[in-house]
Amino acid sequence: MTQPLILAIESSCDETAAAVVRGGTDVLSNVVSSQIESHKRFGGVVPEVASRHHVERITYVIDDALTEAGVTIDEIDAIAVTEGPGLVGALLVGVSAAKALAFAHGKPLLGVHHIAGHIYANRLEQELRFPLVCLIASGGHTELIYMPEDGVYEVIGETRDDAAGEAYDKVARTLKLPYPGGPRIDQLAQTGQDTFHFPRIWLEKESYDFSFSGLKSSVINAVHNAEQRGEVIIPEDLAASFQASVVEVLVTKAIRAVKEKGGKQLLVAGGVAANRGLRAGLTEACSREGIELVIPPMHLCGDNAAMIGAAAIHPYRAGRQSTLAMNAEPGLDLK
Repeated sequence: MTQPLILAIESSCDETAAAVVRGGTDVLSNVVSSQIESHKRFGGVVPEVASRHHVERITYVIDDALTEAGVTIDEIDAIAVTEGPGLVGALLVGVSAAKALAFAHGKPLLGVHHIAGHIYANRLEQELRFPLVCLIASGGHTELIYMPEDGVYEVIGETRDDAAGEAYDKVARTLKLPYPGGPRIDQLAQTGQDTFHFPRIWLEKESYDFSFSGLKSSVINAVHNAEQRGEVIIPEDLAASFQASVVEVLVTKAIRAVKEKGGKQLLVAGGVAANRGLRAGLTEACSREGIELVIPPMHLCGDNAAMIGAAAIHPYRAGRQSTLAMNAEPGLDLK
């Protein structure tokens, strides 16, 4: 059977990306144009700036993806695009480009949920075995998702306030670290010690939900109190203490979810999946509990279009196409 070629587009935040994926697993190209340098001076992503950059880069990125894959638009079987969630202006650029291509060339249009893309980034490296549990950890999302079968999602836990990646960025700003702060906290934590013993927020006994706002406040208060007393805080120890709290909560709840749901695998997805402390904590816990752990390589942890092409294969084969009335959905639910 001939495997379909899918041109995928991702523009939900501050990366303009396009990829060509064959059969949902074979990445022929994966082009990402990052905006990090533009947003550094603001200390975070500015939505209007992100949208403008997407407009400037989207055509070039799509052309580069087709060229790198060695295919023409006529050889493409379908156009997939992130329709949400994300920044509405940023999403609109990708959705508009995908709709224009689908209309002009008579190709099926496939709207893809951004988080589904992160989940299926794992399939680019390893076949998925259902049922499974996926831990999503990124700047905007911290969720536990149970998947009894391919393409079926049940959100069993989510953040009640700050996402894990958001907490990392806010702690980094407190330490006056440059944007993006998450990787820099992780780097400092590698040589620090858990001397602050920050709280672990577990919520109700049976809950799979997460809360990192209290932890973030504890870190900020520790810094401010030290400044008022004229004490010097060792950044490495503060970073290691903060990370130890985040990792312990994420790992403990993820492992419990897999065991209670009878999952065959634990998947990890999202930008925080690149965090070395989290990867080490999950590796050790899964080895101890006999759980198969699947984590995408570093280059597939952040936003990219190959993951959208991987997730699009299920609706493509099921014949679930989007119409040209599809719009950007910044609060799109995963279902």
